Amino acid sequence: MTSTTREEAPVVLQAEGVEVRTQEIGGGMSVLYLSAVKGTDFGPALEGLPDGLCQCPHWGFLAKGRIRLRTKDGEETYEAGQTYYWSAGHAPEALEDSELAEFSPTGELDEVLAHVKAQMG
Repeated sequence: MTSTTREEAPVVLQAEGVEVRTQEIGGGMSVLYLSAVKGTDFGPALEGLPDGLCQCPHWGFLAKGRIRLRTKDGEETYEAGQTYYWSAGHAPEALEDSELAEFSPTGELDEVLAHVKAQMG
């Protein structure tokens, strides 16, 4: 088994108001720590993926803020203190300054992160 803290996980993406840290923790899973300022919309960075949505499932905990999650079926809002499962096919937007930790299959997560990095240039 492997464990990591937010500070130990390497930064894999940093842009204006966004920081993503991720670390493989074993069993084909990675932990991802995200900080995003209010107004951050990941929709544009997901353009080019099927339906313009993230194709990686995530199990997580929203530690701070509020997130609107758009899917083909509509929208849901998540608030600090909630745990969640987001299936493939979603696009998050930070309605407040937000921080979360989530667990995802490493291969799928790496594919989405590579796409987002390329979109952000």
